[in-house]
Amino acid sequence: TGAQENVCILSVPKGDDKPLKYPLIFTKCNLVLVNKIDALPVFDFDMDAVKEHIAKINPNAKVIPISAKTGEGVDEFCDWLRDKVKEQKTYMVNVMASPGAGKTTTLLAIIDRFKEKYKIGVMEADIDATVDAETMQNAGVRSIQVHTGGECAMDAEMTMEALREFPTEDLDVLFLENIGNLVCPAETDTGASMNLEILSVPEGDDKPLKYPLMFTVCNTVIINKIDTKDYFPFDDDAVVERIHNLNPDAKIFFLSAKTGEGVDAFTDYLAEQIDEWNK
Repeated sequence: TGAQENVCILSVPKGDDKPLKYPLIFTKCNLVLVNKIDALPVFDFDMDAVKEHIAKINPNAKVIPISAKTGEGVDEFCDWLRDKVKEQKTYMVNVMASPGAGKTTTLLAIIDRFKEKYKIGVMEADIDATVDAETMQNAGVRSIQVHTGGECAMDAEMTMEALREFPTEDLDVLFLENIGNLVCPAETDTGASMNLEILSVPEGDDKPLKYPLMFTVCNTVIINKIDTKDYFPFDDDAVVERIHNLNPDAKIFFLSAKTGEGVDAFTDYLAEQIDEWNK
């Protein structure tokens, strides 16, 4: 991650001779992703030979066979990315929610309480537009806008590419504000240390029933906009039970980013996670 990490992507259809033909490229790579391994039955490609050639050129390079199509090898890649972020002591939080749940407002409330203790950055992911990144920059927060090229969620490869443009070596905390929906972001691992779901009261307490994967993969859930409970029916006990049925270990916080109620309880917990992770 950051400028010091160089990643090469070699695809199976391109052939296993590329490390021999272009040794300088592979000399400079910390990680080599051998992509499209789902095509191995179709193409003449010797994976062992590729690993051997790369090891001779660059003994420190990590080689990960991967298929973006089938998902094979993706977990190993995400773990590599997590380890690299941890090496530089940056705690990354993947923030997910529906549009209008209050992601940006909640982040600003959190950052306001963290800014004296931590160096903070934000990656704003959107299919298009730069509104959220501009909001962060106007608030004095170091940020970058990431356009996903039509994809409905960030994944580890997009995160890695963004990190190359947005070095984070000096950051203590990096928030990734994912694209607003409750389906796609739950299906991809970004390499983050924490998956955080923000559910707002106006959306209703039935969302864990309708989108179970999101609440299964998130180890932390914020119930936002509790200041609107007088206007929307929302059962606190029911939502907690539904979330814990999917993920018994999930930590749940009720707050209002608008009024500030409950925000300190969440930031205290997040600070504990950051400090523990960096030991």
